[in-house]
Amino acid sequence: MRRTLTMAAAVATLLVPAGPLPAAEAVGGAAPVAVGRWSAREAQSFWTAERMASAAPLPPVPPDRAEPAPSERPEPPEPAEPAEPVEPVDQAEEIPVATPPPAATGLPLPSSPPAATPAPTPAPAPTPATTAAPTPTRAPAPPLPAPLPAPARVAVPPLPALTPGVGKNFDGIPVAGRMFLVKNGGAYFCTASVVSSPGRNLVLSAGHCLLGSDTQQVAFVPQYTQAKPQPYGMFPVLRDAGGHSKIWIDPRYRSQGVDRAAALDVAFAQVGPDARGFPVEAVVGGNRLVTGAAYAQARVMLIGHPSSAARPRVCVNRTTKFTSADARIPGSFLRINCTGYPGGTSGGPFVTRYDARTGTGDVVGVIGGWKTGGDKADTSYSSYFGADIRKLYEKAVAGAKAGR
Repeated sequence: MRRTLTMAAAVATLLVPAGPLPAAEAVGGAAPVAVGRWSAREAQSFWTAERMASAAPLPPVPPDRAEPAPSERPEPPEPAEPAEPVEPVDQAEEIPVATPPPAATGLPLPSSPPAATPAPTPAPAPTPATTAAPTPTRAPAPPLPAPLPAPARVAVPPLPALTPGVGKNFDGIPVAGRMFLVKNGGAYFCTASVVSSPGRNLVLSAGHCLLGSDTQQVAFVPQYTQAKPQPYGMFPVLRDAGGHSKIWIDPRYRSQGVDRAAALDVAFAQVGPDARGFPVEAVVGGNRLVTGAAYAQARVMLIGHPSSAARPRVCVNRTTKFTSADARIPGSFLRINCTGYPGGTSGGPFVTRYDARTGTGDVVGVIGGWKTGGDKADTSYSSYFGADIRKLYEKAVAGAKAGR
């Protein structure tokens, strides 16, 4: 079974310790929201605590689905990516993060996410490589934004004691949460996380979570739990002039389908400010996007929102490279063994270099890709973050800037 499940199949075949999957609430009778009107206040009015609690994981997308992007111009096919990076010889050792060249200075992790963004510090001098790992590329440092009154600093809860490969439910961290949406008359969710950007307004998830011209009423809720459904407010995914949610997915993923283009199962979405007017990254911080890193990483933190759990789930383990032997699902993917990641966890971030003080790190993948995240709840996959994902991020940054 895939990470996106039909409700009938899920109830019949997938039970987790917290109980059966919830049924999607029919929302067709809800008061419509006017095209172009989808602010934090409208989102909070629509996504009540009861509606969020009743939302379910998305039903599966047909593998051969062809869907032109409703708000994007057709793009010519792009050439395949260059040869894949060379793996480190000893995958069990910690993978050193190579220092990027001066022209690609990494995005600094904020010491206090809600406070004014500090001036970027110069990149340290390169150190001799100790493995054959490729040099990862981090998102360029954003320009300093206009000063805003600083919201209260978020409290980053400590992680529970973790055994490699064993997932645990926990209270979450501010940078990750649930992405709620309406599709086919039902209320659904995936997992998503904030990724640093110049506009401080981008959220990262899986492409299969946000496909469809009928995907509406989309909103991101950081650190969602049923006990505290909006600890840091709600951030609506903005709409363009035609009423379509501002979501960036590679056109080939839309046209070729979730299997043929599984290596492109990534989406960025532009979120508007919360009800107080603060951008999401100013409130909860953001992970740095890293592309071109090795498939094999010695320590990766995986966060997801399981279908029937009241809280998110966390796990740490190493990642390995998985190359599909199925011609219908071509490509190589990151693979991680972590227990208890069924439907709802799609879009959850693969995080390296996690800083417990800021609650942020480097994001090198999201649950998705091969069979939209995997056919077993204890093994998860991610599309490889290479040149195509870098281009998609840059397109989202440009689009979000132009739309402001």
